[in-house]
Order: sequence, then structure tokens, then C-alpha cells
Amino acid sequence: MKFGIFYEHQLPRPWTEKSELQLFHEALDQVELADRLGIDHAWEVEHHFLEEYSHSSAPEVFLAACSQRTERIRLGHGIVLMPPAYNPPARVAERIATLDLVSGGRVDFGTGESSSLSELGGFGVPVDEKREMWRETLEQVANMMVMDPYPGFDGKYFSMPCRNVVPKPVQKPHPPLWVACSNRDTIHLAARLGIGALTFAFVDPGEARKWVGEYYEILKTECVPIGHAINPNVAMVTGFSCHPDEEEARRRGEDGFKFFGYALGHFYIFGTHTPGRTDVWKSYEAARDSLPEAGAARGIGTPAQLREHLSQFEETGVDQVIFIQQGGRNRHEHICESLELFASDVMPEFKERQATREQTKMEALQPHLDAAMERKERMEPIADSDIPPIVSLGRQIVQQMPAEERKGLANTQGGSGLAVPLSDPNEAGDPR
Repeated sequence: MKFGIFYEHQLPRPWTEKSELQLFHEALDQVELADRLGIDHAWEVEHHFLEEYSHSSAPEVFLAACSQRTERIRLGHGIVLMPPAYNPPARVAERIATLDLVSGGRVDFGTGESSSLSELGGFGVPVDEKREMWRETLEQVANMMVMDPYPGFDGKYFSMPCRNVVPKPVQKPHPPLWVACSNRDTIHLAARLGIGALTFAFVDPGEARKWVGEYYEILKTECVPIGHAINPNVAMVTGFSCHPDEEEARRRGEDGFKFFGYALGHFYIFGTHTPGRTDVWKSYEAARDSLPEAGAARGIGTPAQLREHLSQFEETGVDQVIFIQQGGRNRHEHICESLELFASDVMPEFKERQATREQTKMEALQPHLDAAMERKERMEPIADSDIPPIVSLGRQIVQQMPAEERKGLANTQGGSGLAVPLSDPNEAGDPR
């Protein structure tokens, strides 16, 4: 089983002018430490306008910074918001490929739609159409990263003409695809589309066993890949705080995890928010005593407790556990100490089993994955003779000029040193 760390960039009020600066640089230090310790993934969300809960509105920038401070840890978008009003599809393809290049091929491409009205309303995304937008754009972004050129698309939610979307990613055919899953229906959809399931439901081992079993059964029998490769993986997100003393682990980590859940509920379920004025932390403090405790069942405890807890998830078939260690007012030094203790006292035995476990899994799945790829509905490439040439704007302007003006322009240009031909030297041959 692999392990990851997870960032919302939470920042409870009150703030100072340097609060965000400190938050981001501490997170960069934590990712650098996780890389040295052998943690497998660093995941970064995309959220907009969710003050205190998440100040991570430009994950591609943060992950690019991480790429230059790390060597081996994989860098996961958890997730890119796919409705076109958030991110035009071609821009998503360009950013993912660029991050894959600057990181040397370490990107995981998590996707989703969001369900907070602060975000959906802020970008004008209709609630009842966001799932269809996600599905249409994800398929086309995968095509853009693979096809040369991309033939163009005229869909319900976005359209664009034929273009060669560059650069192309290091990982072929494209980085692994994931989708955020907050319920069983989305996990089933992930399996049907051949993409990894990033689960955010904080399930117990018994429930995880059922979810994982359903995911892999559907993957084997019903999968029609939306991308050009299948990513058969289930990851789950949980809390995290590790200390030799259980009470100290709880003292350091439980409040941050409880705030994480409360602030999520504020924006997604029960809250009323006045932008720039609502104090979510103050509201949380008033409700704190009525909220359930986390403890070892949520990744908070001693090394021995975490080892037992995580072993249960390993047995259910969960492929990766992702830790929420930066939540609420959790302190940077405590986060780093927890990561170091976990890496030295808990992680090694899971690492020892990982390669064999992964090999056994993939050998059993491979015939099913091959059959699923045969069922994929592929976008037809465009024939060379049908690729439309793009006439430059300057050339179009010149072509519309009267003959005398074009002649005068040619005479004027002769001494300019620009050497710009007024007729296309390739006009009689292949325009490419």
C-alpha cells in the first residue's frame, strides 16, 4: 500500500499579512521532507473562494514549485475542476503536460467538478450539468494529450477547432487519470471509465472492503476507458497525527482534522457564508465540543495504532492512503515530526510488501484491462488532407489590401531587414 499527503492549504482566521506566505512555504518544506522520507504522493486540491477551508486556487503553481524541490515523490492534482468555466480544456491539457515535463514524469491527473455553491456560482457552472461537463471535458483533454494534431471538437459544453495541443506529457499516453469520489455511485463510475478513485468519504475498513470490491468487479466486467490508459487504483483520504504518546498525537492532530470536516460541511452542507466576513473558525469553536472525536480510527495515534489501523485497509485492497496532516491550526513542526516518525516506525513494513502486492494485482487484472481497452471508443484522427491551414493575421490583412498598396508595402519592406515574404513560399506545396 502506498502513502500520500494531502493539501487544502487551510488557514483559519484571524489572519495577518504574512499568514498565506508562511502557509505556502511551510507546505513546500513539508513536501520536500516527504520526498526525502519516501512518501509516495503529494496531492493538491483546486478550490476557489472557500476562505479558511482552502486557499489552494492555483494548484498547478504549487505543484510546479514542489517539482523543483523534490526528486521522486509523485505530484497529484486532487483535483482539477473540469467544467470549462473553471478551466478551458486545452489549458488543462497544456498545464498537465507542462507539469509532467518539469517534474520528469511524476504527475497524477485527478479530476472532478466541485459541489460548493461558492465555486459553482462564482464561475457560473450549472449544478445539474456539472457531471456531464466533467465527463465531456475529461475525455477530450485525454485526447488532446495524445493526438497529433487534435482534430477539434464540437460538443455540448465546449468546442474548439483542430489544433496541435503542445507540449505533450512525458508519461505515455498521458498521466494516470483519477476522479474525486464522495459516494459509492462515483466509485462505480470511476471503475466503468477505467480511472482511479480518490475517495473522500473517510470510510471504516468494513465499508472500504465493500467499496474496493465493487470497484474492481466493475472494472473487470464493465469498463470502457475514457482515457487512453487504465489507472486501476483506489485511494482514500484520512486524518493523520503520529506520536509515541496517544494523547499527544490527539492533542496535536485531532482539532485540525475536526476543523477540516466542520469547514467542509460549512461550505458544502449546512453553512451560510458571507464572503470576506464569515468567521468559520469562530463558528467551529462554538461547535467543537459537540463534534465526534477522531483518534486512531482516523489515522491519529501511536505508531502501533496506525500500523494496526492501516493494515486493516491494506487487507481490504485499498491501494493508497492519503493523509490530511495540514488542517485547522496544526503546527508545522508537529506535522514534520509526525511524518518522520511514521516513515521510520510504520511505513517500512508496508513498503516491503508493496512491490509484490502490486505485481500480483496487475497480473490478475491484465487480461481484464486488455479486454477493456479493446472496448474503448476512440476519436478518429484527422487525415492530413483535412487539416485546415491557419493563415496568419498579417497575411490576411495584406491579402485584403488593394494591389497598389501591397506593391508599396513590398517596396517599403525591402529596406527594413525583416525579410517577411508577402507571398507564401509553401503555397504551391505542402502548407505544413
